[in-house]
Amino acid sequence: MSKPSIGFIGLGLMGGNMVQNLLTRGYPVCVMDLNPDAVAACTANGATSSTSAKSLAESVDIVMLCLTTSAIVEKVIYGEDGILAGIKEGSVLIDFGTSIPASTRKIGADLAAKGVGMIDAPLGRTPAHAKDGLLNIMAAGDKETFEKVKPVLEDQGENVFHLGELGAGHTTKLINNFMGMTTVCAMSQAFAVAKKAGLDGQQLFDIMSTGPSNSPFMHFCKNYAVDNVSDLGFSIANANKDLGYFLQMVDDLGTVSKIAEGSSANLQAAFDAGMGNGNVPEIFDYFQQLSK
Repeated sequence: MSKPSIGFIGLGLMGGNMVQNLLTRGYPVCVMDLNPDAVAACTANGATSSTSAKSLAESVDIVMLCLTTSAIVEKVIYGEDGILAGIKEGSVLIDFGTSIPASTRKIGADLAAKGVGMIDAPLGRTPAHAKDGLLNIMAAGDKETFEKVKPVLEDQGENVFHLGELGAGHTTKLINNFMGMTTVCAMSQAFAVAKKAGLDGQQLFDIMSTGPSNSPFMHFCKNYAVDNVSDLGFSIANANKDLGYFLQMVDDLGTVSKIAEGSSANLQAAFDAGMGNGNVPEIFDYFQQLSK
């Protein structure tokens, strides 16, 4: 049975490795990205390429996006030579990025008017997992559309979850990142305050890690604060963006999150201080230099 053709837009670390996995598994893949080197790396391994989202969408069964912001996703969808102008009835669009749920539902409705299905499927784990098809995938969308693309998702993810109606995947990812990034901010400041107070960071970790606060995030924070090893692999800039999306989402839901506002303010301040490219536990340095 022939595999569906894939159009993939967004060849960053995660997207590029996802394409390599799809090629390894025998999928015909057409790629598009503003970075010519990223495109060349994929075409060297058997992908074809397109110069417009419209022409890419016209030529494939499934369009996949791995882009950085909702604004970019909407530009790629709605632009003059965008996906909506070319995508075929009966095809499916999958958004693997972290987007605002309200935007996702709006795009899904506009695609449905053309007879096109949509799945939001944000990702967990790392680019190395992407290359091996071992991602965690938080998929959402109507059940019929999900079942249609499930075999492809299972070639990309070790754990594929169906979370309900369109937008539930992005909602879950934003809640997940709110929890994770708030935890990192709190733990990083804990190590910074301990250092200001003259405590031994390793001893603090030894004590905290024997109790219920122990977690992989605590280890990442300790690795940077105590050992100067930055190994989480998620940037302050991305965390700042995701917390902003979380705050927009809770506002859309008619509620507030003072906790998220605090984490977001700290991430924004670290970003403004030029630390955006650093991994999130490096916010320890921002907390270290804070004064009244």
